[in-house]
Amino acid sequence: MIDNYLLEELVAFAKEGTLAKASKKLGLSQPAITRGTKKIESELGIKIFDRTPNKIALNKTGAYAAERAEYVLKINRNYITEIKNFDNSNKEITMASIAPGPVMLINSLKQKNLKINDTLIKKEDLDKLLLQNQYTCIISNEPIDNPKIKSDYLGMETLTVHLNEFSNLASKPSVTFKELKGLSFLVLSDIGIWKDIIQKEIPEAKFLYQNQLESFNEIKNYSVFPFFTTNISKINQISNKYINRDRTAVKISDPAATQRFYANYLKINKKRLEPVIEEWQDAWEKVD
Repeated sequence: MIDNYLLEELVAFAKEGTLAKASKKLGLSQPAITRGTKKIESELGIKIFDRTPNKIALNKTGAYAAERAEYVLKINRNYITEIKNFDNSNKEITMASIAPGPVMLINSLKQKNLKINDTLIKKEDLDKLLLQNQYTCIISNEPIDNPKIKSDYLGMETLTVHLNEFSNLASKPSVTFKELKGLSFLVLSDIGIWKDIIQKEIPEAKFLYQNQLESFNEIKNYSVFPFFTTNISKINQISNKYINRDRTAVKISDPAATQRFYANYLKINKKRLEPVIEEWQDAWEKVD
């Protein structure tokens, strides 16, 4: 088996083009790189360099060998990362979500040995994140279709809009996204998939995004801008405390305003996650 350091030297030479530049990039002496070129040829048992008195270059086989060496190094790095992730996943339960509500709810349970990613993740390659053990559990708005992954239904989150009490829409039992056309909304920036939904579904709307909850509440208190909450966000005592009494909460009737959420995890982690998910589901039933 060829040592990684020889593969690294081969890749560096292929990219830099000369022994001098390769040695500088790797922080090695030029004689060390020269010895490495001879050793890797000896290990392979074939000639991969063309040598002249003043020059050394990769031949066609050498160029292919360098390309494959880079691939092998990448595989090895991924291997190390995946093993470390697996080790960490067995010490604690790491979670990530595509929306803030499920995280808010599980944080209220004060479970031990939970490490929750503060930054919401994108709805892309979620299965890979689980299979590579980057997370023990990922919350999404649909099950992940993979034979190695189990998806447990957690509950529903429903969007409500808070409108100025003098608005014509405020007197209605429910509104549609289209009826909110052209309005300006005060919105927290980090709301995951809900941002995509409101931007897609409400025609010609303007969204005044705020990064900080304090700023959001301050503007909310001194303006008449409509804003959104959900059945889960109401458990946040800080946000709930600052819901203005001059706003009327109106349900949004569109199907997209109600999202079903699932806890997705590798089937081999079922026993570890079952108690957490059951408590999570029980808590969700109280706010559904």
